[in-house]
Amino acid sequence: MTEDTTKSGLSRRTLLKGAAAGAGLAAGSGAITGFPYVMSQEAKVLRYLGTAVNAGDEISKKCLADTGIKIEYITVTTDDVTKRVVTQPNSFDVLDTEYFSLKKLVPSGNILALDAKKIKEFNNITPVFTKGQLPSGKKIGDQGTAPWKVLYLEGKDSKTFAKSPTEFVTLIPTVYNADTLGIRPDLIKRPISSWAELLNPEFKGKASILNIPSIGIMDAAMVVEATGQYKYADKGNMTKAEIDLTMKILTEAKKSGQFRAFWKDFNESVNLMASGETVIQSMWSPAVTKVRSMGIPCVFQPLKEGYRSWASGFCVSKGVSGKKLEWAYEFVNWFLSGWAGAYLNRQGYYSAVLSTAKANMEPYEWAYWMEGKAAEKDIKAPDGSLLEKAGAIRDGGSYDDRMGSVACWNAVMDENDYMVRKWNEFIAA
Repeated sequence: MTEDTTKSGLSRRTLLKGAAAGAGLAAGSGAITGFPYVMSQEAKVLRYLGTAVNAGDEISKKCLADTGIKIEYITVTTDDVTKRVVTQPNSFDVLDTEYFSLKKLVPSGNILALDAKKIKEFNNITPVFTKGQLPSGKKIGDQGTAPWKVLYLEGKDSKTFAKSPTEFVTLIPTVYNADTLGIRPDLIKRPISSWAELLNPEFKGKASILNIPSIGIMDAAMVVEATGQYKYADKGNMTKAEIDLTMKILTEAKKSGQFRAFWKDFNESVNLMASGETVIQSMWSPAVTKVRSMGIPCVFQPLKEGYRSWASGFCVSKGVSGKKLEWAYEFVNWFLSGWAGAYLNRQGYYSAVLSTAKANMEPYEWAYWMEGKAAEKDIKAPDGSLLEKAGAIRDGGSYDDRMGSVACWNAVMDENDYMVRKWNEFIAA
């Protein structure tokens, strides 16, 4: 999501307010929040590899204060996360990645399954991850690499996904969302209701699609179906002929000048939309949040064909053991204890453990972000900047409305190598 750079977390510091905070922070337990941590002589450091979806200085700062764990972020692009896990498994401790990548990562043997019994809130994780349904019981779309298909392994050291729950979890769920197109309503000046609009000649030179093959291909499939040119049996597992058809349609649009850019980086997507270089594009929720926080109109537009969804979680490198593994469990338990979930909910994501996130949000915030209700007060971004004034309603409405309209998930297909080659040819053409 960001440039391929490495940045450290908060510098080491000692917090001496209240020694009672040290008690009860046994390895693998849920973190005690609300009390500062008294730094021990041994520094607790975790190297955190990811795309910045769950990362942030405020999160690392709060983690350090609550647990004494210093997070050192290694922030790279989605594709580079996978490359690093496969080729440099000893260069990180904690991995933050999407579920679709597991079909590439698990066969490498370079990630360690975590024990569900050591995750305090595991039984409270939303059934979106575990059963493919909303808390209400409503089933959601399962095309693509849906998280419940790859959540468990058959054994501790297995490279085979289990068809039913086991105690060996590939990724401990953290956040997820239902993605759609971002638009500039002030520049488009008319209603947008379909994925087909991405290829509408009206927006020639003002459209963009993201350049991450496993995600971009799903957006492309949503567009192709919306234009009525083809109906896939499974958008998330295309045949070679279907991949060829999809890429042919995109290539023709590219040659006609439809696309302004193919973004690969969070900041690039923000800059394209904020500058007005694009008015309609693939987008992620926090990017929309960022544009709005700049005072620029931007809508995460609900579309009649539904949403493309994604989900992320934590695991660790196979090289992690001993105290560092204990710290990793402590960190994951802290992350699910509520503060981080609430922080990310305020960016438009959804927390894997809804109950703890809710407990760390004001009732009016929860009503706006999760229940689709009009904001009783001004809605602020995590950094305190104004997002919406009182009376506003979230794009797409409630949690049930948005996640209940998921059509597909980011995917690694059986023909993934072929798809990636064809995608790269399209980008280079």
